Amino acid sequence: MKKKLLSVILTVACATSMLTGCGSSAGDSQSAPASASSESAATGDSAAAEAGESTDGIYRVLYSSEVSTLNYLTTATTNEYSIGANVIDTLVEYDNFGEIQPGLATEWSYDAATLTWTFKLREGQKWIDHTGAVVADVTAQDFVDAMAYVLNPENASSTASNLFGTIANAEEYYNGLAGEEGYAKIEFSEVGVKAVDATTLQYTLASECPYFLSMLTYVCFMPAYGPQLEEQGASFATSAETMYYCGAYYVSSFEPQVQLVMTKNPNNWDAEHVYINEIQKTYNAEASTIGAEMAKRGEIDYTTLGSDIVDAWMGDPATSNMVSMERPSIDFDYFYCFNFNVHALNEDFYRDGMEGYSIDEQYEPWNWEIAVNNENFRQAIMHAINRTSTVYINTGDYADPANYIQNTITPAGFAVDEATGKDYTELDAFKDIKAKDFYDKDAALSYKEAAMNELSAQGVTFPVKTLVRYNPSSANWEEECVVLEQQVESVLGTDFIDIIVEAGPSDGFLTEVRRSCDYMLLLCNWGADYADPETWTDPFYQSLRDDGTYHRGMRYAYLAYAIEDNTASAETVKEYFSLVEAAKEITNDTTARYEAFAKAESYLIDHALAIPYGVSVSDFVVSRLNPWEGQYAAFGVSNSRYKGQKLYDHALSMDEFNASAAEHE
Repeated sequence: MKKKLLSVILTVACATSMLTGCGSSAGDSQSAPASASSESAATGDSAAAEAGESTDGIYRVLYSSEVSTLNYLTTATTNEYSIGANVIDTLVEYDNFGEIQPGLATEWSYDAATLTWTFKLREGQKWIDHTGAVVADVTAQDFVDAMAYVLNPENASSTASNLFGTIANAEEYYNGLAGEEGYAKIEFSEVGVKAVDATTLQYTLASECPYFLSMLTYVCFMPAYGPQLEEQGASFATSAETMYYCGAYYVSSFEPQVQLVMTKNPNNWDAEHVYINEIQKTYNAEASTIGAEMAKRGEIDYTTLGSDIVDAWMGDPATSNMVSMERPSIDFDYFYCFNFNVHALNEDFYRDGMEGYSIDEQYEPWNWEIAVNNENFRQAIMHAINRTSTVYINTGDYADPANYIQNTITPAGFAVDEATGKDYTELDAFKDIKAKDFYDKDAALSYKEAAMNELSAQGVTFPVKTLVRYNPSSANWEEECVVLEQQVESVLGTDFIDIIVEAGPSDGFLTEVRRSCDYMLLLCNWGADYADPETWTDPFYQSLRDDGTYHRGMRYAYLAYAIEDNTASAETVKEYFSLVEAAKEITNDTTARYEAFAKAESYLIDHALAIPYGVSVSDFVVSRLNPWEGQYAAFGVSNSRYKGQKLYDHALSMDEFNASAAEHE
């Protein structure tokens, strides 16, 4: 956890006039229950009861964005894999202090000579169905069968590429099945995953991977019951009835746009540390609007509070002690992406050679396509955005926006070189970037002048229409976009740029907007998949295939199109890709590896191929959960799990939140 961010939150809480006890020690305030670490959770029940633990154990929450699948082996979106995180266990997991713990595996070892990891599985862990009935034992073969499913192109897994270059022959097997030119079909037995026996699982790596253990909490390494995968085929995990469960919970009921219910799994190996009996998620398209009043009446147990009503709640004695915050997290970072691919796409989000555009012609995508490949145009936009103003929309007067703004893509505090003790974002490559405020009117106007001269010569017409999309179900996003429009047009002038703010769909936003390239400028986020700076290159870097084209995957900006279309940005993108590839090759020297990735990331930002924004602003919430009790890691699915958290008979106050926060300093 980033201590700087935590200290700011504690300071802000103390400065809020309606809160009491902030000047006292944690022991003097109305304390929250002790955090349930792996060592203390089993003995924490009596303390929790004294603090007011709920007796019914039913957690009720609204949601407004429906999932498109329950299939954790194919999805890469947080909204969807958060379900898998709770119903499928992983080989390892992390406790509420972010320390790695045994999960479905009780022990593991690594043989550097053969690049092989060996895991011993728990005996007696069961697969159950949606009624809670036991189906079979969880075995090593379930991990093998799940990986075979992920690596089958017919299943269109969004996380298959996470295995490429990590698991031996994973990419070769996938591309061979896909019929990629230059790849021969090979047997799955040649892929580096093997069930030695029922409780012994082995992974053979493609090359040294210093962060491999941290990857194991991600969805592409989750198990699935092989016979069910074969039986269900394309129907696997399309409903509660078409998947089996081995996690802390199972999906006992799911009716899309009505309700999803997860029930405690009594057969789970660690059921004694699963304290909430049932999680009821009810769909309501107006959840962000009605959630606060429902929480006030005790009809739901959690809701976020928009910045527009925090003042009123803090100033009302009846509600001020119901307000707390989410646990600060650096597992997600935000940045603006420019869309380098406005051409028509096929269903797999690949270019299909058709004439046309992914963006409606009223926005003049042909004009944008030339403009976005001009570095001065991108630099002008970067230097016209006042991030303090846009972040303030989420913080209000209760936190300093500067503490959430980042000048890098990789968040501060995410990676520290143990050899030098230096944070990754403090490396020399970031020295100039860290020192400056990107918001610079004079610089923006200078870049504007250069861009207009260059683009006019290329036939670009002004103002350049720039489509900015937002998800209407995300609190404050529309307001951020409106402020962005006002800022950029005010600095650069409407003779240069026309920011057009438009809502996307509440459901399927990522598919309909980001993945379909139906935007020109978009605030994107990325969640770390493992504990290494390489994970933060995933939204941007695209590897070259043998046929001379680039892997697509879920890359947000589709930078490779600049190369394939031989645009003005082609050489810049090539250099960035080259720097990433050089960094990836360094596997046995952490210091050199981090320095190389820092050089690549600095280059990406220096050339405005993406615009850094910041880490997630901790939401103000009404919650009967203590977020400091839950599993925590800056990567993978840990933060989505309810295991270890207790449900209390009251909404936590800021005093209680701060008391638990102090235990994690």
